[in-house]
Amino acid sequence: MEDRDPHDVFDEWYAEAAACGMREPTAMALATADADGQPSSRMVLLKAHGPEGFVFYTNCESRKGRELLANPKAALCFHWPPLERQVRIQGRVERVGDADADAYFASRARDSRIGAWASPQSRPMETAYDLEKNVARMALRFHVGTVPRPPHWSGFRVVPHLIEFWRGRPFRLHERIVFSRERETAPWTVERLFP
Repeated sequence: MEDRDPHDVFDEWYAEAAACGMREPTAMALATADADGQPSSRMVLLKAHGPEGFVFYTNCESRKGRELLANPKAALCFHWPPLERQVRIQGRVERVGDADADAYFASRARDSRIGAWASPQSRPMETAYDLEKNVARMALRFHVGTVPRPPHWSGFRVVPHLIEFWRGRPFRLHERIVFSRERETAPWTVERLFP
């Protein structure tokens, strides 16, 4: 593994996770930090990946969106228990372009697009019915027409400077291989870590 590009290794591991029958192999923990350095994590879904980075989409006015816009650094963690594998990623964060965000938004189910307009994500709700009322209001607003991407909804790309591959082994003699680089144009350096 040490002599390969980490994105190629990720592609292989991700394909194996997708083929092993897991319900959601795209699920990844996203960790951000607020202005005081308080970390926060939640699960999001990977929508694209490659040498440019790892992409997910969200409401930019949500807690994670606000934290990423204020502090554009993040960590990701994939955990694929059936394969006894984990991938950790750290890097800077950038917003995807409008064309990419528009294309992905248009590919979503109509109800999901309406939901993106209806939910002021991470904001308090007064009653359990507030979301349903907002969904009904937005369904009337867009009726049978196109549901455009809201201005507050976009994607983020984590551009890695570190990718760690962990593979479970018997008796906790696990394998950990870390690819890291100081800048995006630099070659990857590789090292093994004690588990």
